[in-house]
Amino acid sequence: MAQVDYYKALGVEKGASADDIKKAFRKLAVKYHPDRNPENKGAEDKFKEINEAYAVLSDPEKKQQYDTFGSSGFHKQYSQEDIFRGFDFGNAYKDMGGGVGGGNADDLFSRLFGGAFGRGGGRGGFRSGAQKGGDHEMEVTISFRDAAQGAEKQIAFRRNGQREELKVKIPAGVDNGSKIRISGKGAPGEGGGPAGDLFLIIHVMPDPVFIRDGGDLFVERSIQFSAACLGISIDVPTLEGDKRIKVPAGMQPGTKIRLKGCGVKPLGSNTKGDLFVKIGVHIPETLNGEQKKLVEALAEKGL
Repeated sequence: MAQVDYYKALGVEKGASADDIKKAFRKLAVKYHPDRNPENKGAEDKFKEINEAYAVLSDPEKKQQYDTFGSSGFHKQYSQEDIFRGFDFGNAYKDMGGGVGGGNADDLFSRLFGGAFGRGGGRGGFRSGAQKGGDHEMEVTISFRDAAQGAEKQIAFRRNGQREELKVKIPAGVDNGSKIRISGKGAPGEGGGPAGDLFLIIHVMPDPVFIRDGGDLFVERSIQFSAACLGISIDVPTLEGDKRIKVPAGMQPGTKIRLKGCGVKPLGSNTKGDLFVKIGVHIPETLNGEQKKLVEALAEKGL
């Protein structure tokens, strides 16, 4: 099945609640159910699409991965089998009425998506007693710039009592709490089932220069009082190197200057954020005799 925007498939916004997602799914499921649209391939394809969308968006962990990595990144980590693993198809249609519920839900699910999928209520959702192994988690600490620009990291972990090492690609745009899924590196399965997965929980170290908020970056720069009055050009840091900007005359302390597109491209986004330079005014702690006389003269002039 081609990749689709799951939120658009269900006709809901990204911030929709679990109840809104469920209501939207059930309304569309009644409309496109194959029993109501016999011999209608278009309706069947739509029915598959909304079920795939609901299988992801009704599962908190899968929804988080989808929201974090976007459709393309999500499908690099999740196969269709992964998407429907643990999805209780029968329960999704329970009490819906209108001829779309009932005990044949799992049979319909297997017919539409293939016999490899079984009842979602059991662990793993596989037939023949096969069960997927448990998932493991480990925290990985990376630098601010590696999080913003991406990197490759060598990680070591223990699995089945053995030490393993793996080179992992950290995608650009990860943030604190982002999860990276490594398929098949969790606990072994049972009864011929697949191994679980390893989830890397990203922890980003603070940066001495930048503060990040989503895709936007913030830096602070201080200028002299005279420069605030007369204007000045200064160099400010960006992730690609210093950039020269003009601070206009009369700039008030705390004002931010925006450098469009000089921020970070968050995961799942095609657009970089901006860089904001917060301007401060340096007030000297001590003045020499000449400086004091000049300031006193300014004060007499109303400055």
